[in-house]
Amino acid sequence: MDIVVDTAILIAVITNEATRAQRIARTEGAVLYAPASVPYEVGNALSAMLKRKRATLDQVWQAVTGYKQIPIRLLEVDLTQSLALSNQLDIYAYDAYLIACALNQQCPLLTLDSGLRYAARRAGADVLELA
Repeated sequence: MDIVVDTAILIAVITNEATRAQRIARTEGAVLYAPASVPYEVGNALSAMLKRKRATLDQVWQAVTGYKQIPIRLLEVDLTQSLALSNQLDIYAYDAYLIACALNQQCPLLTLDSGLRYAARRAGADVLELA
């Protein structure tokens, strides 16, 4: 199975959140895809954790090491398609990139964001539910 994963799923895994095992189990054996912007989004999320004193620099380094071990195929997205989705669904471009990936790869999107799940369904993308 192929799955498009969003940044929130990745952060949950690499920061050892309580739901980590469930996230890993849901993607086990799958080929993971994400837009090419995801490494930058992960960096932004980790820097926000530092800024808010929710993580130490050592914890962030551990998270980066964990992130680098996840085999994700990063995909370029068509900016025109993504902006059209952004306009049609009234969402940010970063969310549209994920939906575009799911549509183009013809595989489900796995996200923790209920708004993104709703928008993806409206766009005709499959959404993988967390069991």
